[in-house]
Amino acid sequence: MKVLQIIDSLDAGGAERMAVQLANELAAAGHDSYLCATRREGLLKPSIHKNVTYLFAAKKGKIGLGAVWRIRTFVRTHKITVLHAHSTSFFTATLVKLLIPSIKIVWHDHYGNAEELNTRSAGLLIAASRFFNGAIAVNELLKIWSKQNLHVLEVHNFRNFVSKDNATNKQLKKALPGQKGKRIVHLANLRAQKDHFTLLKAFKKVHTSFPDWALLLVGHDFKDAYAQQLRSWVRNHQLSEHVYFLGSRSDVSAILEQSSLGVLSSTSEGLPVALLEYGMAALPVIVTDVGACSEVVQNYGLVVPAGNVDLFAVALTNMLGAMPQAKEQGLAFKHHVSTTFGAQAYIGNLVAFYKHIS
Repeated sequence: MKVLQIIDSLDAGGAERMAVQLANELAAAGHDSYLCATRREGLLKPSIHKNVTYLFAAKKGKIGLGAVWRIRTFVRTHKITVLHAHSTSFFTATLVKLLIPSIKIVWHDHYGNAEELNTRSAGLLIAASRFFNGAIAVNELLKIWSKQNLHVLEVHNFRNFVSKDNATNKQLKKALPGQKGKRIVHLANLRAQKDHFTLLKAFKKVHTSFPDWALLLVGHDFKDAYAQQLRSWVRNHQLSEHVYFLGSRSDVSAILEQSSLGVLSSTSEGLPVALLEYGMAALPVIVTDVGACSEVVQNYGLVVPAGNVDLFAVALTNMLGAMPQAKEQGLAFKHHVSTTFGAQAYIGNLVAFYKHIS
């Protein structure tokens, strides 16, 4: 059994992190492991394990026939038996299967708007699912959706995991703003579903009581209207010396190690890898009750309703006002994440799934 992970890019998003981690962990477990970025490389490329055979397919246009042919050649050369396609890369994987009918496809659903599945545009996905041999969902809502909508019998809920040896660089690329011991980190790309505004408004409410604390926003800036509105809001509320936009970073592990509290303010999630990374960094956490967040956090952090500025501010006040105890909670959260969402059991179950569909 030889498995090729397929992902559209190597940007530092949750689905991308999972694709790289899966390739790395399969290689570490002694399996033949392969990884393909179809359209774009990115910050995660240096984190690919030396024993993972890598292909950049350089896909152009919507169909990308040249990339499909390059992947087809790669598959035949390495005698790959399973294509593990993440998110929208299912389309490319399906085209490869049309050229090599014997190959198996596992589709991995990382869809972040799990609370809004009724509005999901999925016509092409549903049609392509006739060629899938199995599907993986990161939470129960996505599993139910796949069972109800896709033409695939084998659908399993595999919760995301985090590697102990985190893939991102552990050395800071440059000095962080804010004071040591007084940094709040929000690890999320600048997308509307991450609801930075609820977090910013809550932070402003508590800022007068905790004026020395800084908020670090780590994630890709798409230079769109949403990002511009965020920056304008920060400026207009005189928070520019307390809220910092760090962009997409390759030194996420080091940033988390230099932070004291991890937060997520999303209106919708699957199972955020960022939350697991907070756990491995022993950060106390405040998250919104979406996707699998409450399932992960349990009683090891604070969970508040999505979009509720006042309750998020109360949670921030409680956490920042009891930081010594919060640090102990962070250590307990790390133990919980490392034992419950570790790589070993996940890889064992995944390999069994591959064998089952093969």
